[in-house]
Parts: sequence; structure tokens; C-alpha cells
Amino acid sequence: MTTASRRLAPGRIVLASHNAGKLREFDELMAPFGFDVVSAGALDLPEPEETGTTFEANAELKARAAAEAAGLPALADDSGFCVAALDGAPGIYSARWAGPDKDFAMAMRTVAEKLSAAGVAQAEGARASFVAVLCLAWPDGHAEFFRGEVEGEIAWPPRGDGGFGYDPMFRPDGHTRTFAEMSSQEKHGWSRTGPALSHRARAFQAFSAACLERA
Repeated sequence: MTTASRRLAPGRIVLASHNAGKLREFDELMAPFGFDVVSAGALDLPEPEETGTTFEANAELKARAAAEAAGLPALADDSGFCVAALDGAPGIYSARWAGPDKDFAMAMRTVAEKLSAAGVAQAEGARASFVAVLCLAWPDGHAEFFRGEVEGEIAWPPRGDGGFGYDPMFRPDGHTRTFAEMSSQEKHGWSRTGPALSHRARAFQAFSAACLERA
């Protein structure tokens, strides 16, 4: 991994994702910095197979593939929902638990069923976290990584219709509502000077400090 930070000038950047929810979040996060965010899906770039065994490895695979194909800097996110009583599962396999149809209602039921099978009396209140790793890759091969995590507990049954993925079943520490019950601004909990709340916003805050913000 390359550790030296490289400043990113405003302009076009590829979000190495076909996920509409992620594109919406990154559009909101990047807007104050003057970037034109275009998704890999909009550019008709293929999705590389995620063969990595860590969030960092999978983020790098996606970012490098998009940067090389588009000839532009590319930002990739690999994130997952990690349940303590399930030894961190689904983790890097969070999207796969939703199946080819991206059925996250099914994925959330699977989490509850696996907790029951593991001897957890009820899903409500079980400890969990969200993890996000961002990789910024350049066409010349330079890459940087930024990690964000947020701790909390499972809400069961799931609540709220905002956000995406496992958001309806995650209640961050210090809050009474799930991510899916919050507005996107509340979920991010982020500004250039304030603290971040979500895992993705925390990773983005580290990324923006290293690569976007100017003195």
C-alpha cells in the first residue's frame, strides 16, 4: 500500500460502484468540494470479482480497475455489517448475503436466524458494527486507503425506510433511531469541522483531510 497522500484537484472522479445508494451518498459528501462524481455503472465499466479477504483488498480491486479503465482517479468503497456474536459475519460478504437480487430484507432475516442458531436469545440489542474502507486509486497506480467504523447494536425488527443495505437493523451507540430512520445528513453526521457518525462518513472525513482539504 502507498501511504504518502496526494492532493486531488476538483474535477471528475469515478465512484467504482454500481450501487445507486452509495452513489447518492458520495454525491452528497463530495458536493462541497466541487467534484463531478460519475459511477462505474454510468460509464458501463464491468464490476471486478471481489476476491479479496479484507475490506482493503476488495476496495483496492474495484478502485484500480475503474481508474485503469476510465483513465481517471477512482474512489471505491468496500463496506460491511459485522455482528460480534457471529464472529464478524457477514463482514466482507455482506452484499452476498443479499443474493443476486440484492434482497437485504432476506439478508437481515438471515442475520437474525444465524444469531438464534448461535444461541443468542434475541437479535434486539446484539452488538454490531459497520466498517467502510475507501481506496483512492490513480491511473498511474498510486493508491491510498481510509478506514471508518461505527459501533452499535441490532434493532429487531428492522425499522425505517431510508438508507440502504442493513441500515434498518443498525442503531449506532448514543442514538435511539436506526440509520434507516435518519435523514442522510443525520446519518453522515459530518461536516468539514464536525464529527462524523456513519462508517462511510468517518472514512470519507479521513480521505477529505488527506486528499481534498486545502490549507
